[in-house]
Amino acid sequence: MALGGLTFGLFAERRPFGNDFLAHPLAVFFAAVAAALLVMRVALRRPVPDVLPERILLIGCLVGAAAFLAGNFLDTHVLALRWTSAG
Repeated sequence: MALGGLTFGLFAERRPFGNDFLAHPLAVFFAAVAAALLVMRVALRRPVPDVLPERILLIGCLVGAAAFLAGNFLDTHVLALRWTSAG
């Protein structure tokens, strides 16, 4: 979750999926997480809470959102300074 959130956050400012609300990288990130949980549900043939407790799912979502914000901060402030001073 952290790596995925950071990756989506690094590209969030560029809006690679469009400018619509549902195309925002954070919304796309959580849609990908939901799709992964559905795939896990089908593959294991068990409800997801039987495999992963709800508390762990919530913590994973919070960590993913925090990593998204950290990646967005890095892209906007740290990497932007690096690219503007190099050129």
